[in-house]
Amino acid sequence: MSTQSKIFWLRLATLIGLCLPAAELAWRWYADELGPRPVTVATHATGDWAVIFLLLSLAMTPLRATLDWTPLVHLRRRIGVAAALYAGAHLLIYVLDQKWNLLVVATEIVKRFYLTIGFVALLALVALAVTSTDGWQRRLKRSWKRLHWLIYPAAMLAIVHFFIQSKVKIGEAAFAAGLLTWLLLWRVLPLRLRTSLLGLVLLAIGATLATVAFEATWYGLVNNIDPARILAANIDPDLVPRPAQKVLMASVAVIAVVAVRRGVAAANRLWTKRYIQRTIPTS
Repeated sequence: MSTQSKIFWLRLATLIGLCLPAAELAWRWYADELGPRPVTVATHATGDWAVIFLLLSLAMTPLRATLDWTPLVHLRRRIGVAAALYAGAHLLIYVLDQKWNLLVVATEIVKRFYLTIGFVALLALVALAVTSTDGWQRRLKRSWKRLHWLIYPAAMLAIVHFFIQSKVKIGEAAFAAGLLTWLLLWRVLPLRLRTSLLGLVLLAIGATLATVAFEATWYGLVNNIDPARILAANIDPDLVPRPAQKVLMASVAVIAVVAVRRGVAAANRLWTKRYIQRTIPTS
């Protein structure tokens, strides 16, 4: 199979994967399987998927670099556009919940801080999705790259929105914050460390500790819970998995995949070298 064919099938599989959550949610809604509050469930589900796809789009660059697999660059744009579409659906379902009263929606967005920052994040994602085409890249030239730096504040605002909306149960929000921390820390590492196993180990430690700090700080400031209790919970085997532990497991999984891929590549190079030595005369 040619490289072009592989990229085509990879793009197609990605497109199908991006559409599956929406199709599954639509089917459950149609089949009346979303419980007594389907609009609320759909609102939360689309918001969750928007965050997931936003993090995945940010993950494409470090994965391409660490796995040395160029085709991943062809997926970043599609996943980012999907994040914007799910975020837009998140807002539209909220508008539906408000019986399409746009005045009420606008008032709520202005009054409620978590809605304000969520709306700002949505506007940024929409701007990035609209200008993600090759045509816009040619028109904006150097400004295109500066504009697309908005992905980072948009992601941060989305995570804060996630925290506030989650209220007491912030496990998934803290997990998302830990993953975002990993993705941001990777971008500020020296170039040599970004693709080294040592750098990935440092990222695993940093992102895990940051997740513990996020969780302890949130519970301490918002719920007046002693941060020491949160720290103790993270080492209690009966409470596994905690958000920080899930971030650590995800980080270790990345290290394992990178190590295996590089091990296989080294073995192939060694086998090829020996094969050439056996089959090609030296004189």
